[in-house]
Amino acid sequence: MANPDLLAATRAAYDAVAPRYAEKIPERYHANPFNHAMVPVFAELIQAHGGGLVLDVGCGPGHVTAHLHALGVTAFGVDLSPEMIGLARSLHPELRFEVGVMDALKVEDAALAGVLANHSIIHTPPERLSETFAEFHRVLAPGGCLLLGFPAYDDASRLAEPFDHVVSLAYRYSPDRVAELLLGTGFTEVARLVISPNEDPKRGFPQAHLLVRRAIAAHGE
Repeated sequence: MANPDLLAATRAAYDAVAPRYAEKIPERYHANPFNHAMVPVFAELIQAHGGGLVLDVGCGPGHVTAHLHALGVTAFGVDLSPEMIGLARSLHPELRFEVGVMDALKVEDAALAGVLANHSIIHTPPERLSETFAEFHRVLAPGGCLLLGFPAYDDASRLAEPFDHVVSLAYRYSPDRVAELLLGTGFTEVARLVISPNEDPKRGFPQAHLLVRRAIAAHGE
């Protein structure tokens, strides 16, 4: 599990900004079609594979969980911040939300059809990323899908570059290097979308969305 002090600091930081975050972030998510272009594809793949339960990890105030629900997916959300979870439950009382940690999920092995992590790995230190991916792999059923969204770093010679996120220290990641880590964890890449830095008026970062599937025959299954 991640450093307890880091978790506590990140939790406190998001608790402090939760109301303001809930006012702004869902609107930004829906306003730009690139922000959620891969979510309907992810939902369709889940349904084509027979459906099942999907986790929105790092769900914040629940806007992506609600989007998945609107697309016909049975989804629930988990977030580190109790304040975020309280807002999600208030805003979307028909859906399930829980406080939790993404690298130690309270989910049975192979229980999920999908995991969505929309800008949820940005505070994960690079040296902990493989552990987080291993946890996603553990909770996904064979053939289940994982969709990752994150600010991208376009130099594949390094995995990550830190940046001064408004809430807490964060990292942008090389899509190629992230894809390598996912492959080593037992995932196969399905698709990726990398959005031009010109589409990010605030920081000028490219944005990456990686869609991968837990290999059906991986690790002796």
